[in-house]
Amino acid sequence: MAIEMILTHPGGAHKDEFLACSLLAARHGVPIVRREPELADLDNPAVLVVDVGGEHDPERGNFDHHQFPRDHEPICALSLVLQHLGLYEDAKLFCDWLEPAEWFDTRGAIGTARWLGVERDIMDKLNSPMDITLLRRFAREERLAPGEVLYETMRWVGEDLLDYLKTLHDRLADIERRGEIWELEADGGESFKVLFMPRVDPLPAEPSLGLGRYLHSIGKSGEVAGLVYPDRRGSGYGLSRHNDHPRLEFTRIEGHEDVHFAHARGFVAKTSATETGRLKELLRAAWV
Repeated sequence: MAIEMILTHPGGAHKDEFLACSLLAARHGVPIVRREPELADLDNPAVLVVDVGGEHDPERGNFDHHQFPRDHEPICALSLVLQHLGLYEDAKLFCDWLEPAEWFDTRGAIGTARWLGVERDIMDKLNSPMDITLLRRFAREERLAPGEVLYETMRWVGEDLLDYLKTLHDRLADIERRGEIWELEADGGESFKVLFMPRVDPLPAEPSLGLGRYLHSIGKSGEVAGLVYPDRRGSGYGLSRHNDHPRLEFTRIEGHEDVHFAHARGFVAKTSATETGRLKELLRAAWV
């Protein structure tokens, strides 16, 4: 059945229905209407009713969470739409912001701050003008149609999230297939581990994407000190700390002829070296 409309509530807008509508706009490209639903809307599977209506019934296109019991696990309209699209598990794994967004929408700022173990005022410090402006402009609209600036912005947000989830899923499989974990011995006999990704043609748009996620997924995030990946701006490699490991200090190699950049804070460097033997030498030299 062809989808005709995305319907969400009027008044104040929140991140969960904004992102849920963005995903659905990216998937279906139909207008977004902001008003209270009628019974006919809830009964019409061609109308996707989001964050309003008191029903969660994906077969009928209804995605509300407000009717769930008080002690229900934190879950919001965005979660329900992600589940419907078959993307929720990947989103929980790859999107660190999703669980706090679920908590914030269902437990409020104080409950979320308590869950995160931070003071309440920290929540306000995490807001940005982008969040404020987009939600305020969305709240002022009664209808958004394809081609309008805000609609297309929402569609971009939805497309980027869909692309991110697909790309990262594929990227982790690629890292599993081609990545190598080197165990190197530094001066004095101490050993440390580095994840290496060889060059391919064409290069990924962001060659370092997913490396940390991969290590976490295989339970080795705490074991690996550094990352080596193709430099997207040159023919060599980037060298960086993993989880800001304190024992890799790349300012120690800034004087090497084949090192053309080392950040002053020591967490990343770029080299024209391509031979694995030379890359290992530079890593050993950077070990403190």
